[in-house]
Amino acid sequence: MSEMKGPAIFLAQFMGEAAPYDTLDNLARWAGDLGYVGVQIPCDARLIDLGLAAESKTYCDDLRGLLGEFGVEPTELSTHLQGQLVAVHPAYDQLFDGFAPPELHGKPAERQAWAVEQVKLAAKASANLGLSAHATFSGALAWPYVYPWPQRPAGLVEEAFAELARRWTPILDVFEEAGVDCAFEIHPGEDIHDGATWERFLEAVGNHPRARILFDPSHYVLQQLDYLDFIDRYHDRISCFHVKDAEFNPTGRSGVYGGYESWVNRAGRFRSLGDGQVDFVGIFSKMAQYGYSGWAVLEWECALKRSEDGAREGAPFIRHHMIRLTDHPFDDFASSGVDRNAIRSILGIASSQN
Repeated sequence: MSEMKGPAIFLAQFMGEAAPYDTLDNLARWAGDLGYVGVQIPCDARLIDLGLAAESKTYCDDLRGLLGEFGVEPTELSTHLQGQLVAVHPAYDQLFDGFAPPELHGKPAERQAWAVEQVKLAAKASANLGLSAHATFSGALAWPYVYPWPQRPAGLVEEAFAELARRWTPILDVFEEAGVDCAFEIHPGEDIHDGATWERFLEAVGNHPRARILFDPSHYVLQQLDYLDFIDRYHDRISCFHVKDAEFNPTGRSGVYGGYESWVNRAGRFRSLGDGQVDFVGIFSKMAQYGYSGWAVLEWECALKRSEDGAREGAPFIRHHMIRLTDHPFDDFASSGVDRNAIRSILGIASSQN
């Protein structure tokens, strides 16, 4: 049975204009110095030339070599922003324009075509980098109707997921050709935001073998989902793992929906590892039980703590929780050492019977 890999860190939340957050090599050096051995790389032009990575194995080998100089390797590429743009309800057009190049702002059809091509390029780039999984969002057409008031018209949800599948199936086919899993982060704001919506999507894409899950328990806490049961149900489709903490402290004033409050004042909020309520002992145990062999990647978001402190604390936290799998049963010391004939005798089965 293969073991989990890590600790690793998602670079998206740390990118900035000043060193060490300004370039891939500076971020790799910074991550390695903190004890990380892997980096999850957002498909941002400041970090990777996605088009070149999709066509050039040499470029990808050089990128791996660059990271290796600092003791880290790529874990997955991420197209969270581009994946979001594969399916955008018109209510969010203006807000999501910022995820696309300026020349595509105000042009939703062109923006979507660009996003689809970006995710397809990421599949090919992932293959050239020797990666087995990719992290993304599904986008959303039905999210404005997540609460059924006014009453949803019959067929609205079904049509939304049928359209989502029409958009994603050709992309998933590219991932199949590349031999890479496409892992959707189960996340509020996406049409795939819990187990029920994941099942809807999986059925709509015909149980596509490359449709997979990015498991992030923080979003389950904020929805009040049972994240351990989620692993029991869907472990065979989990290809990526964001190690991220959260807490939920409802009051008579605010609960799951948050009351339009700031992140600091919401009942549910993201926290640095170990500061929230997520049962990571239970999660890492479940992942080990089911043989998860992907990466454990810190995604840092916290309403209170400084990012550099969260990053510094993350590597030892993940390393402490990773489980080295045993190569023999714990009770081998008490083995009776009897052979088949002895077993048959114990069971009272005549030795002449087969």
